[in-house]
Amino acid sequence: MGYIIAMAGKGGTGKTTVAALLTRLIKEESLGSVLAIDADPNSNLAESLGLDPKETIGDILDNISAHPDQIPGGMPKDRYIEYRVQAAVAEGDGFDVLTMGRPEGPGCYCYANNVLRNVLAKLIEDYKYIIIDNEAGLEHLSRRTTRKADALVVVSDASQVGLRAAKRINDLSHELKIMIKKRLLIVNRNNAIIDLKDSGLDCIGNIPIDENIVKAALNGNSLMGLSSESISIKALRNIGDKIWH
Repeated sequence: MGYIIAMAGKGGTGKTTVAALLTRLIKEESLGSVLAIDADPNSNLAESLGLDPKETIGDILDNISAHPDQIPGGMPKDRYIEYRVQAAVAEGDGFDVLTMGRPEGPGCYCYANNVLRNVLAKLIEDYKYIIIDNEAGLEHLSRRTTRKADALVVVSDASQVGLRAAKRINDLSHELKIMIKKRLLIVNRNNAIIDLKDSGLDCIGNIPIDENIVKAALNGNSLMGLSSESISIKALRNIGDKIWH
């Protein structure tokens, strides 16, 4: 299985931006194949990487639940779900993206979710690095995708609200009994050194406010087009080894 980097953080801290930049850096460092999994219901990781996913896993589960008759005769349901999931992977230049989304229909997804867990377990074996952009509740990490990670990277801003949320996320990962080798904290949009005491997280660095990222967000531009000299790229490159090794 590849090296799994699980991203988490309170909404608005820039977690998805950091996940996108990590995907870009691992690709540019030629460290190996990368699969970025967007497990946040907001589902904007692919857009940050310049891709437009045609279908989410939530769409697939909704569709199969509402129209079970679409499964080709003679094809097992689990094989059909596996086929649809593989087709949903958006291919980028040196990286792939899979968008989870969230099922919205009234049907029962218990069987589909069990199959999905097995399908994803197979899929991530094909990549050297897997970056999972989770919502703060770590739902996909605990139930659908995998119950272990090589690195949990919690992104916070410098506010006390953000830092308390970072500690709660780490506490939650213990409660869910997720096997994690490294528990890391990145303080985003901040220049000062912050030590989150008694959190169980290793603060590995800060990412300064980057006006280039602000402009990209306002214009709807991909972070893949960000200059390699941007301060956010430089800051993350300096601490990258602590994340992906």
